[in-house]
Amino acid sequence: MASLDPVSGALGRKAAAHLLRRTTFGPRKRDIDQFATLSADQALAQLFQTVPVPPSPLPFPKDEDGGDGLAQEYFRGWAVEGMRQSGNSAGEKLTFFLHTHFTTIRGVVDRSGALYYQNVLLRQYALGNLRELARKICVDNAMLVLLDGRLNEAGSPNENYAREFFELYTIGKGPQTAADNFTNYTELDIQQAARVFSGYKNDDTYANLDPDTGLPTGILKVDQHDAGTKQFSAAFGNRTVAPIAKQGNQATPAAALDELDQLVTMVFDQPATARHLCRKVYRFFVYYDITEEIERDIIVPLGALLQSSGYELRPVLEKLFRSQHFYDLDNGVDTDDNRGAIIKSPLDLVLGTLRYFNVALPTETAALYGEAYPSLMRHMEDQGMIFYEPFDVAGYDAYHQEPGYHRNWISANFLARRYEFAALLMKTDMPFHGKLDIIGHVRDPQNITDPANPEQMVREFVDNLLPEVIKPERFNYFLNDLLLDNLSVFNWQAEWNAYLRTGDDAAVRGQLEKLTNAILQSPEYQLF
Repeated sequence: MASLDPVSGALGRKAAAHLLRRTTFGPRKRDIDQFATLSADQALAQLFQTVPVPPSPLPFPKDEDGGDGLAQEYFRGWAVEGMRQSGNSAGEKLTFFLHTHFTTIRGVVDRSGALYYQNVLLRQYALGNLRELARKICVDNAMLVLLDGRLNEAGSPNENYAREFFELYTIGKGPQTAADNFTNYTELDIQQAARVFSGYKNDDTYANLDPDTGLPTGILKVDQHDAGTKQFSAAFGNRTVAPIAKQGNQATPAAALDELDQLVTMVFDQPATARHLCRKVYRFFVYYDITEEIERDIIVPLGALLQSSGYELRPVLEKLFRSQHFYDLDNGVDTDDNRGAIIKSPLDLVLGTLRYFNVALPTETAALYGEAYPSLMRHMEDQGMIFYEPFDVAGYDAYHQEPGYHRNWISANFLARRYEFAALLMKTDMPFHGKLDIIGHVRDPQNITDPANPEQMVREFVDNLLPEVIKPERFNYFLNDLLLDNLSVFNWQAEWNAYLRTGDDAAVRGQLEKLTNAILQSPEYQLF
């Protein structure tokens, strides 16, 4: 039976590595060693420490013709650099999770400022209140452009945002009950919600600030807001939403904003909303397949916890990440493991590799955001992920699209490009100026205890880079066929000592690069 009962004692290396892989963008050996000695509670206290938002990259540079394309590239580079530099903090992974849920599309929004401020908004709520975030996102400048909220006016409603607000961001559909109606909401509810959302315009000056977050937000045009009473369906208990005050026939600004609060409260009062959000959490951090058992034993109690906490995300994550189920300790079956069961996104693959091997990137701003990150983005694009450019408003297919989910990251071409990235990392002409220095890596005792001991070295490689224990014959392939080239241990020791004596690393570097390349291109490394 799937269990949310907590694990006890020190995590140990495998559980620590699993937790770090799912909540950060990839641990190093020293991180796994440290977290292995911690209890789940101690580990989560470190992961959930509040860290400052990375320094603002503003003002973004403009194109020579005054366009915004270069600024958007700088924004994307800044966002990913924050992930690369995030260490053992879960904040960046949680920010990315919120981006996959309240997604946006760069090519549609086409405003670097709106993209940046939405990203900062998600950061502020990464361990915060999902109900409050859902309220803020309704009038976020990027969202107002993405889903046509800015076009929604009294007498000329645009229902795009209202539809996605219900289906994607809050309550979810539930089983269909009629042609345009679902268990959790109806077409009438979409129409009435659109009236609540009417009258808000994006503010490209970013001068209108939200008093709670201090971030730019949309502008309310009260003369374009529908001030009538909105009647919702039986799915919401036939509740109504109406302005609490008017000036003539128009709602006051405070009353129009209050209508947003009424609507969000109405939707978040439904247990189905909490369960829908918990399914999104589960699929992102644990596994895509939600069986009847998982729904009953994991999703329902987590949903109840989310609702009782007032939609604070942190208690739900703490309950999940300290649970026996998260670490695959709730049954003795080894065919339903969650560890090593999710295909890494291109973002996880690229950043996890750079972080593990401490691959250096330029420190100068123009080189980092103007050269290095555009190159890295192309590698991720070749692997199937255009960062901040998902195919549709539901986000990246791997996080929501049935039946494939994470399998959407893999095709023959995408897989070949993953392998190509691994090979390029050890070339001296890597186009984004980074290079995996394997000799420097193995000589650091925090990475490899004793490079002269080939069996121990290969064991440390596979234990820290691969999510599960591999079979002896697989281990022997990495050790004997690749590192030792089917020669003896003594031959390796002689070559290593010769390198230490002479400084000529050609022989050992070639073997180490062959081993590393094979591990990074292995099927096991594509999983986490």
